[in-house]
Amino acid sequence: MEQLKSKKDKYDAVVVGGGMVGAATAIGLAQLGLTVAVVEAFAPKAYESSQPLDLRVSAISAASEELLSRLGALEFLQTMRQVAYKGLETWELDGCITQFHSDQIGASHLGHIVENRLIQLSLWDRIAQLDNISLYCPVKINQLQRNHGDAIDVSLEDGQVFSTKLLIGADGANSYVRQWANIGITGWDYAQSAMLINIETSCDEQDVTWQQFTPHGPRSLLPLPGNNASLVWYDDANRIAQLSQLNNNALKKQIDQYFPARLDRDFKVVNKASFKLTRRHAQRYYSDNLVILGDAAHTINPLAGQGVNLGFKDVDALITTIESQLQNESGWWNSEVLKQYQGCRYRDNQLMMSAMDMFYASFSNDILPLKLLRNSALKLANIDTPIKKYVLKYAMGF
Repeated sequence: MEQLKSKKDKYDAVVVGGGMVGAATAIGLAQLGLTVAVVEAFAPKAYESSQPLDLRVSAISAASEELLSRLGALEFLQTMRQVAYKGLETWELDGCITQFHSDQIGASHLGHIVENRLIQLSLWDRIAQLDNISLYCPVKINQLQRNHGDAIDVSLEDGQVFSTKLLIGADGANSYVRQWANIGITGWDYAQSAMLINIETSCDEQDVTWQQFTPHGPRSLLPLPGNNASLVWYDDANRIAQLSQLNNNALKKQIDQYFPARLDRDFKVVNKASFKLTRRHAQRYYSDNLVILGDAAHTINPLAGQGVNLGFKDVDALITTIESQLQNESGWWNSEVLKQYQGCRYRDNQLMMSAMDMFYASFSNDILPLKLLRNSALKLANIDTPIKKYVLKYAMGF
């Protein structure tokens, strides 16, 4: 997919990272009339309906779907496999459950569970339709350098060089762009890891995602297309490492033993993988002619599956901010403009990260008084009130 360019071409913006967040950013800026380059090291594998389901999926909120629609990527995404979810349910003790459903606010659904690769492919399909986006793939950044003018020079490993008014880092948790800009991070590694487990079930396609808290970590289910589901097992890092060594039949026996009775036992394990849980938050989101967003700016405990939705909120805020400043004589890419973007997103991201940490800390113990208190809170939260509807709309991204 590489498009060759002559040396020192100039772009209004260069996006480093062609994943979901980076590709969405590039499209949004191109729709404003800007010239954009995207640099990505790996091309996503083409889609075939017969392929096994990927392990990496996202619960795309209704607000994220609206963004994808505005970017022109949703229609193609809807031609590939996905499943709508209408309900969210959380509990620890039986009888103390919080249930949210789209019917409570008159919505058709809360969002869709979609494989990350398919979201990326839908965005790349849209990129191919836009003449003012150049996609450089597969290639990595060799060097970044501020030139004597008001720009940043980008050198690729294949020898190509070009300059840009605005460099955008959407290159993940270990962002090269963030490190080059000397933007520090705060955060820590959680004591837990998570295992993703794809299963084939005897049940028809489900439309509710649920999560039970245990002192060792949550046990979750995400519906997948057809007779499939994704299980998420949070636990001590050593325990997850042990589970990772089991074959599929042995892992199935462990799931039978430790997952709630709600999970129908007539299933088989088809795939699995694990990852460590970390929290990272950049100390700032911008510097001169440079901005970061998505996982380059923040990684969150995946308890509520909000990671990519936060990233898409970043995209929406950045596009909106730049659009409002296109006629700014001092430049839509300057630090004062980028500071406005940070003001839109930093506090909201911090709030979501802190909320997930609060849940993590509150449910990661077996102290009886605290256990009774949190389960009473879950039961109370299930009462149909305006506050519950507000929380539900926030979960949808609105």
